[in-house]
Parts: sequence; structure tokens; C-alpha cells
Amino acid sequence: MSTLVSVANLRVSFRLGRESVVEAVRGVSFDVPADGTVALVGESGSGKTVSAMSILRLLPENAIVDPASRIEFEGESLLTASSERLRAIRGRAITAVFQEPMTSLNPVFTVGDQIAEVLQWHRAMPRREALEKAIDLLNEVGIPEPRARVGSYPHELSGGQQQRVMIAIAIANEPKLLIADEPTTALDVTIQRQVLELLARLRKRHRMSMLFISHDLALVGEIADHVVVMRDGEVQEHGPVEQIFLSPRHPYTKGLLSCRPRIDSRPRRLPVIDDYLTGRGPESSARLERPQTADTVVEADGLRKVFRLKTGLFSSKSLHAVRDVSFRLERGRTVGLVGESGSGKTTVGMLLMRLLDASAGAVRFDGTDLFGLSDSQMMRYRRRIQVIFQNPYASLNPRFTIGQIVTEPMRIHRLGADDAERAERARRLLERVELPTGALYKYPHEFSGGQRQRIAIARALAVEPEVLICDESVSALDVSVQATVLNLLLDLQEERGLAYLFISHDLAVVKYMADEILVMREGEVVERGASESVFGSPQHEYTRRLLGAIPRGIEGRIAV
Repeated sequence: MSTLVSVANLRVSFRLGRESVVEAVRGVSFDVPADGTVALVGESGSGKTVSAMSILRLLPENAIVDPASRIEFEGESLLTASSERLRAIRGRAITAVFQEPMTSLNPVFTVGDQIAEVLQWHRAMPRREALEKAIDLLNEVGIPEPRARVGSYPHELSGGQQQRVMIAIAIANEPKLLIADEPTTALDVTIQRQVLELLARLRKRHRMSMLFISHDLALVGEIADHVVVMRDGEVQEHGPVEQIFLSPRHPYTKGLLSCRPRIDSRPRRLPVIDDYLTGRGPESSARLERPQTADTVVEADGLRKVFRLKTGLFSSKSLHAVRDVSFRLERGRTVGLVGESGSGKTTVGMLLMRLLDASAGAVRFDGTDLFGLSDSQMMRYRRRIQVIFQNPYASLNPRFTIGQIVTEPMRIHRLGADDAERAERARRLLERVELPTGALYKYPHEFSGGQRQRIAIARALAVEPEVLICDESVSALDVSVQATVLNLLLDLQEERGLAYLFISHDLAVVKYMADEILVMREGEVVERGASESVFGSPQHEYTRRLLGAIPRGIEGRIAV
């Protein structure tokens, strides 16, 4: 098989300030064959994206590429190519699909205009002809009613549809190489499956090569032919996908394969990367099933939420976001809410905290109806119910130190005699979530995503809650960091008897965490039951479809 792209001894550093230089990629080498898929796998900061963007020469201005590095496309050096030559290659011969389509698509142009633009630029195609081609491309990537959608703006499409538009732009000029940088990370498990199948189908139909970047080896196993495992800017292991999955050689690869929760087992603790790098090995004991208790903390009964959406100057329509949802949260146990985006999961969590006003139903905390309380009466219950949000980058105030972030809820709820006592409590909380006490004086931007999520957990624990609502709280994290955070949440639950409402679209994670699972679709609970029974013998077709979309590595390899 001929080589399309060859990367050899790639070294990339970044200049930080006047004197500081950080080496991000250290001697990375790999080849992308013609008509094949190569995956770059590793945690955040491993150098995957920097390596891929070096091919397109889309690195920031402070990047320094070592002169000894070599990147060739069909034998032509890309590192020494002129700007004019690069413009001819980008978008025509080599294209890219990025993780977050809303930051890649221009919000003020229709999707048809944005697809047509690349055709007009690279092929000098007349606008009318380019728009007709855009309709064909939208149809090819599976957008319903493409002729009507060509005039839509990005915000009028769902996340999965936006990503399909990005793919349509990428394949418009029939490229030889498609770089897919975490293209499914922010998507529901079913939409993720659809996008993966679409990419595999298009790659085969157009006979193009693909460089697929991900932190999830289970995902990679379904689509890649060859895998390159990266850590700290270096290649730890590479080989055919079957070799990587069936006989991995490097401890880091073994850790990446093991730390994602499995459907067929439920260990007491999830393995983490350090277990393999230090030679300790994973803990083998099984998770004990917790008996159901009668100690109910929160009971939700017949929750309903209807939003009124304006459709015109004098007209509106009703959107039924939640329809008659009921469940109980018990001390020391977890209820999992699963479903696709728009199923009503987060709305249920917000109703539970009274951050949204319910249209009907009741929430009782230790027998007290929260919907009947005044705002001042509700304050004492807000302390007892806390939430951990999905995005730790958005949920922490960038202008506050970590000490201020953790102590602010204590001050609001009048916990601690004075600032000194609150600071001491904050130190103990940071130690509990495995962060150094020196973090108190730093700001959120100085921490990784996993560390920020631990800070968010410390803030939620600062007021000694009895109920935690985890709203997609690990979905934005690397699988290895995710395992660490899930282990921490379980430890805290055992220590403090916390009741969790665990909201996620990742069924493998929910199965590991939850004692009872509620499956939601379009605002309704379509199935409920104990974790093992829902996964072992799902009754509803929607539940079976969700389970069928879970990444399974080479066992779930996509057939095209």
C-alpha cells in the first residue's frame, strides 16, 4: 500500500513568554497510507492535535518546528511549501473536521453558503452551481430535506447535523486526506455512532485516507486500520488495530484500554493509567451490590415542564420538555438518567433544584414540598442539594482564585466561624479531591480539565450537601481522567452517604455508577429498573438502540 503522508522526527515547541519554551511533540513519526485510516490516540496534552495540525501548518504563531522535522504529502514537503501552495492544498487535497462544529461554522452565513464557498474558492465554480452541489453534499451526509436545509443557519441545526455539515464541507472537493480531530466527543452515543458510520462510508466511497484523532481507544477500534498511541508528545506504541487491542505491549496502552467502564463487568474501582505505569495492576474485586434502603432523601412525583416558545409576533407553541417523571433518591445510592440530547435529562435536574419552575408535580425533600417554599425558605435546602456541571471550563469563575471559589458557598450559607476556618476547610477539601493545598492561590486556567472538575466537586462539597446532581460531569474528560473522577465520586458517596442523580448520555458510565436507571426519550421515562436488568434485558426498543451504539472496540468494527 502506497504512502500518502509521511511524518518523520516531528518536533514542535511553543514559546511561552520571553524565555520559556515547552516541547509539545518529541520526535513523532508515522505514515498515513493511501485509502486507509490511521488513528492518533492519547490523553489531552499528548500531542495528537499538534501533530495533525503540523500537517496542515495550522499551528499558532508561537510554535517552533524543528528544522530536522519532515512532513511529506505525496512526496512533496509541506514544511517548506510556499503559502500559495499550502492554500491550494488545504481544503482541496487535505481537509479537516474539528471537535466543536459551532466554533467551526460561521453563525452569520447559511450552511449552503459555507459549503458553496469552498467549491467557489478551489474550483472557481459559479455560485448557482455550487449551491446545487451543496444540496447534493447535504443529501450525501444524511441531512433530511437538503434543499430546504441549504438555507438554514448553523444554530437551526442539531449538534449532529452541524457535524454532518462540517463533513460535507470537508469532502466537497473530494480530498485525498481527511483529518478528523475528536469529531464525535461532544455528541450523544447514537449520534456518535451515526457520524462514525458516515465517516467510514464516505472514506470508502471517495477512496480517501483518514487521520482520526481521539482519546477513546474503544471508538478508535471501530474505525481505524492502524493505531498510533501518544503520551507526553511521544509515540509509545503503534501497530495494526488488532495488535493494539489483542496484544498491547506498552503499559500506557493497556491502561487506556482498561480504564473505560465495561458493560460486562463492574469492578469496585476503575483502573487508572498509573495502575499500569507503576506496575501495581488493576484491582480485581467486584463491586458489591448495595441493598435498597427505605431512607429516601428526595422524592420527585409527576414532574412536568412545558416551555412556551414564540413563533411570531402574536403566536407561540408549547414544548413539553418533561412529562410525568417520578423517582426517589436514597442515601448512599445513585439514580442514573440516560437519553439523547433533548430528552429532558438536564431539565429534570434543574427542576429538582428549583432552578426552573415546574409546570406540574412535586419535589419533596425529607417530606417537605420544595415547590411550596419561598425563596428565603428554599436557601437552607439549596445547601443540601448541589450540582456538578458538565463543563468545568465554564462553571468556574476565571477571576476567582480556587480558594475564593471553594469558600464562597461557605460564606453564602454561613458555614465556618470566620475566613480562617473557611480557608482551612477549603484546604481539607482540596486534599480530599487529591489536589495540593497550594492550588488555593491559583486560578482555574492554571489547571487541566480533570483538575478543574475536581475543583468543582470540592466546591459542591463545601456546604456539606446530602444530594449531588452530576449533570454530564465526566463527559468532557479523557477516559483516564474520567476513571479517576468516577472513583472519587464513589469514595465520597461511601464516606458521606451521598445520594446521586447521575445524568449522562454515556451508558457505560451510567451502568458503572448507578443502582437504578431511568431511560428518557422526548421528556418521558420509557424504561426503568435496576442497572443490571436494564442492561441485561432491555425492554424498550429505544433502550436497545442506545445500548447498540456503545463503542466496543474491534468487536463493534463498522462494516461498510
